[in-house]
Amino acid sequence: MTSSYAHGQFCWVDLVAHDMMAAQEFYADLFGWTVVMRDTGDGPPYAMFFQNGNVVAGIGEMEDEMLQNGMPPTWNSYISVNDVHDVTESAQELGGTVVTPPMEIMGAGWLAFIQDPTGGTLGLWQPGTHYGATQVNEPGTFCWNDLNTHNTDAAKQFFQALFEWTFEEDPRSKGSYFVIKNDGRENGGLLGMTDELENMPPHWMVYFAVEDVEKATERLVDLGGGVHQGPFRTSTGLMTVVEDPQGASFYLIEQTR
Repeated sequence: MTSSYAHGQFCWVDLVAHDMMAAQEFYADLFGWTVVMRDTGDGPPYAMFFQNGNVVAGIGEMEDEMLQNGMPPTWNSYISVNDVHDVTESAQELGGTVVTPPMEIMGAGWLAFIQDPTGGTLGLWQPGTHYGATQVNEPGTFCWNDLNTHNTDAAKQFFQALFEWTFEEDPRSKGSYFVIKNDGRENGGLLGMTDELENMPPHWMVYFAVEDVEKATERLVDLGGGVHQGPFRTSTGLMTVVEDPQGASFYLIEQTR
């Protein structure tokens, strides 16, 4: 069980769905999660997914304006920060963009979204009563986060200055891949997109651990999801790139380390 997160560490993931209720049913079936609606006052509906009594992820419904603009459903990745105002100011000074300015979420914490200079959008979370997922890196929970970008050098420079992240190139990767380290601890990855993906915008991807990738992928397809790639084997385990029935993409991984 996780009880805290260091500054600069991934702490939370949530889904912005086109149809929140349908998405809840899909993920509850896929991972065995239970769903608890949260009191948001006059705010948009939001729920949290639980596994074995531990909170593992969140879900909200996309606003009408975003739907009308054709925004796809998305899994968001969040970084724990000590001071969300300082980090958003620093992000702007370093050439990033503040997509959503800091806002307080009913005592749970402070939220903001930034976009790095290469175009990837990332959530920031300054904890209040909610510090993030209480169970991670186990089957049915998120275990990794990747930035897919067309300019790894610019992304590394930005995040090294913003969070003091360091980067270690993975020589086993077939493409350009760097492991993110936060205070020496592995904390995600940075993937250089190939020329074949030149029209795809930069984006963060969430990995969910499962006990058996092939069985989980078959279950996902039975529930109406789709497979982009895989299963394929990597140095960290067997994985697939998949999407839910509404089109939100993520990884399933059967970890070997």
